[in-house]
Amino acid sequence: MNIKETYLILLILTIFGCQNYEKKENLLVQKEFGKFRKDSDSLSVELNLKKFNNWNELIERAERISCNDSVPKITLKTEKTSKTIYFQNPCWEKFACILIKEKNVIEIHNNKISKNSGELYTLDSLKNILKRDFENNGKNPSLSDNPEKLLIQISYDKNEFKNFEKTLEKLIETYEEIAKKRNINIWLNEKIEIIPLTKPPPPIPLY
Repeated sequence: MNIKETYLILLILTIFGCQNYEKKENLLVQKEFGKFRKDSDSLSVELNLKKFNNWNELIERAERISCNDSVPKITLKTEKTSKTIYFQNPCWEKFACILIKEKNVIEIHNNKISKNSGELYTLDSLKNILKRDFENNGKNPSLSDNPEKLLIQISYDKNEFKNFEKTLEKLIETYEEIAKKRNINIWLNEKIEIIPLTKPPPPIPLY
């Protein structure tokens, strides 16, 4: 084999090597959040946010999917990542009532956070609020019993859901940072205002 042939082979190997490297660089990082059922991927149905005019249309579609024994999901994509979030919305046609302890719930309504129907916090407080509930383990009776019972309910006013994707992105990223896993339990809810019979509890310090 002469020098020219050797050079040509090296050149070809280099080109193929660079192409393979570029392919690896362009591979999407794929993550799944809230996937509790083993069959949730095969039975999941994508919620295309562009197809909904308001929040009520979105949650009605999510409930219909749940009532068909499937799992509603939303996929957030960038050039480098694909994050699929599965929602565990119940089918209310099959359940007259589901008992959930309020202390195990964190609500996000119109991108504002509340706990025990108390004070509203901005999304900048999400990490502190989520962390104190996740790490509580029943110590504070006003907070979550157990991280496995923690439920995040997201809702918006009927006519819009501005910044929903950004809020969802921040929520799953913060949860993964705190929990070191992705088993987050999220419901898409209709906000129902309940007039309290007693004075609400004082706000729980974040720090």
